[in-house]
Amino acid sequence: MDWGLKNRLAKIIKPQNRRGVMLAVDHGYFLGPTEKLEVPKKTIAPLLPFADSLMLTRGVLRTSVDANFPVPVVLRVSGGASIIGKDLSNEKITTSVKEAIRLNVSAMAMSIFVGATHEHESLVSLGNLVNEGEEYGIPVLAVTAVGKELEKRDARYLSLACRMAAEFGAHLVKTYYCENFEKVVTSCPVPVIIAGGPKLATELDVFNLTYDALQAGASGVDMGRNIWQNDHPVAMIKAVRAIVHQKATVKEAHEIFKKLKSESPQKVQPQKSKPKK
Repeated sequence: MDWGLKNRLAKIIKPQNRRGVMLAVDHGYFLGPTEKLEVPKKTIAPLLPFADSLMLTRGVLRTSVDANFPVPVVLRVSGGASIIGKDLSNEKITTSVKEAIRLNVSAMAMSIFVGATHEHESLVSLGNLVNEGEEYGIPVLAVTAVGKELEKRDARYLSLACRMAAEFGAHLVKTYYCENFEKVVTSCPVPVIIAGGPKLATELDVFNLTYDALQAGASGVDMGRNIWQNDHPVAMIKAVRAIVHQKATVKEAHEIFKKLKSESPQKVQPQKSKPKK
């Protein structure tokens, strides 16, 4: 592995403990203006100081992230389908490696759809993206997408998808937590990051998910809705960060959250875009 590629990976998975907290704000690429991400700049700004890296599209990066803030960027480079379309697996590479270089990203991310209609296209695209990324020292994060079929989140399927991503050359894999998650991690030879998924019912659910995944061998989290859809997003990301980097227990993380929440009791109000004149 070349120096540049190693250096970029070290910005995402911290070498001190081989863990990382990634903030996901790329949802608009297929969901549009997601709740509490209607105005990305307002959502992202207060959370930036507590994220090890930021996963997003080039459009939101250019319009909604301060270029003077030194946050490592994981750039989503795949897309082409929407939540109202027939098949979410019909994605292709939409952002070039040259564009990634222009944006000084630390990694590129794309989804693969193992077992779906467009499985072949997504896997070949992953291989091609790794080839290009290696040429310029940019690592690739493969996201094991399940589309609308959430029942696929079991250890057998996720082990298959994660291992295939690694075999195709992905340097990191993002996947879902499941029962027997240890099997997923041990059979994948590259770091595995867990997705937060849809917003969970309680903060404790989020802390338990984070803690259990790390205990099973995950290298970190890539969370979005479970952080910025919370009424107290800064308290939430700080508590999750304590589990990831300070080895806090679920109880300790919950106490951190409650303390920070009490210090800043104001709820985040629904976002509204300014009307055009």
